[in-house]
Amino acid sequence: MAIETSCDETAVAIVKNREILSSIVSSQIAAHQVYGGVVPEVASRQHVELLNPAIAQALTESHISWPEIDGIAATCAPGLVGALLVGLTAAKTLAIVHDKPFLGIHHLEGHIYASYLSSPDLEPPFLCLLVSGGHTSLIYVKACGHYETLGQTRDDAAGEAFDKVARLLHLGYPGGPIIDKLAQQGNPNAFPLPEGQVSLPEGGFHPYDSSFSGLKTAVLRLTQKLQEASPELPVVDLAASFQETVAKALTKRAIACALNYGLSTIAVGGGVAANSGLRQHLQAAGEKHNLRVLFPPLKFCTDKAAMIACAAADHLTRGHTSPRSLGALSRMPISDVMQLYQKKDGSGAAKCPGW
Repeated sequence: MAIETSCDETAVAIVKNREILSSIVSSQIAAHQVYGGVVPEVASRQHVELLNPAIAQALTESHISWPEIDGIAATCAPGLVGALLVGLTAAKTLAIVHDKPFLGIHHLEGHIYASYLSSPDLEPPFLCLLVSGGHTSLIYVKACGHYETLGQTRDDAAGEAFDKVARLLHLGYPGGPIIDKLAQQGNPNAFPLPEGQVSLPEGGFHPYDSSFSGLKTAVLRLTQKLQEASPELPVVDLAASFQETVAKALTKRAIACALNYGLSTIAVGGGVAANSGLRQHLQAAGEKHNLRVLFPPLKFCTDKAAMIACAAADHLTRGHTSPRSLGALSRMPISDVMQLYQKKDGSGAAKCPGW
């Protein structure tokens, strides 16, 4: 059983290896829409209210009883600390009451394991393009718990840029699905926009790192210029041009990274993996370069406890467990994942911050 409360989704799932027995997700979108984004305190309070019913429902739908559960996991990093603490406290309590091993799971590792749920035959090594509201990373997946970040955003994450541009165009929250829907009606070549590049000290540009802050500013200046000529903005063309620029930038970096590291598979995870523009561009580029590109079904793109449970199951089969003193961390590099676990004799991994 796993609990996911890193942001604004209250989720509980029971997974057997890579098979989902139950997956409960209570969305908080309605609670945060009035603010135009996630309010940490509101998210934490919602988790407290929604978590116990979600646990009960997960047990009911899985037809599994407590003696059949081998371990209990919760997302411990990165995320909103208050929100993480709700799930961590619940998972530790259940582990104590039912005498089960406890595992703290890195949220980004969970997104990697979402690909295992939808493609059970997937095995490392492969490249994961992880694109969400808080993260945009190219991760070299070497084995369970062993990851290397090859590229990342230097400012806004891709999903964050979608939300900010949607707010700029008065489209509402969350911005990703709204922009995607409008973009399919617009001209993606209507407005040339800068994709954003990261300069290197020795000259040239980083081949895998991304930057979306400049793109966001370019959209702002473009809308201001357009409004001087007409109060009615060509919203569908703006949405299409913005989405096209993001999709091309991510595709170019992912393909180059996979080819340069000799990786034949690209698995995409995170909320932006649902974006139709990214799916079209990356699939086409993958076919051109004989790369296998795996996009999870839309239901596996957003935060779910099933992906956390899948990662936990793999760690548990390898004898990895976490001490119940493990704390919540707002930030933690995915390369430090193995610091969350100890060997069966209680020794091993160095203590990570927050314990």
